[in-house]
Amino acid sequence: MGLGIGRKLGLHWWLLLCFSMSAWAADPPIYSHAKHGAIKGYDVVAYYSLQPGDDAVKGSDEFTYDWNGATWKFANAKNLALFKLNPESYAPQYGGYCSFAVAHGYVTSIRPDSWKIVEGKLYLNYSRFSFKRWEKDMNKKIAEADANWPAVLTVCEERGNCK
Repeated sequence: MGLGIGRKLGLHWWLLLCFSMSAWAADPPIYSHAKHGAIKGYDVVAYYSLQPGDDAVKGSDEFTYDWNGATWKFANAKNLALFKLNPESYAPQYGGYCSFAVAHGYVTSIRPDSWKIVEGKLYLNYSRFSFKRWEKDMNKKIAEADANWPAVLTVCEERGNCK
């Protein structure tokens, strides 16, 4: 006997999710501001030379690089060159979306000054408030976000608000 209509629809959605996730596995979308580019135009390499709590460094239109579907800006030629050598090592976790939001199953933009580097990885958050809540239970939030990424992008795709 054939599958019931409910099972067919369930199988359809499961296959759609699997194909969508496999497409994102290679190049998950990057949070990119329409005017300023990836992570609102801030220099991702510069974060690695900052002290905790320092303000993020704005990138320049003079030093840009297109990678993974977004334009990345850098404060200087040295940072641009470092990024080109190994973008994956500098790119923020979860495509630059808010780490707290991804841990809770959705995506939202970030505030470049709400950041932390943990075990060599850059994490960004929507606001100082969400950053403090994320930092309070950081290891748990990272594990939750890791489990949600990149499947959480199906939520923003359905809502049409991934960027």
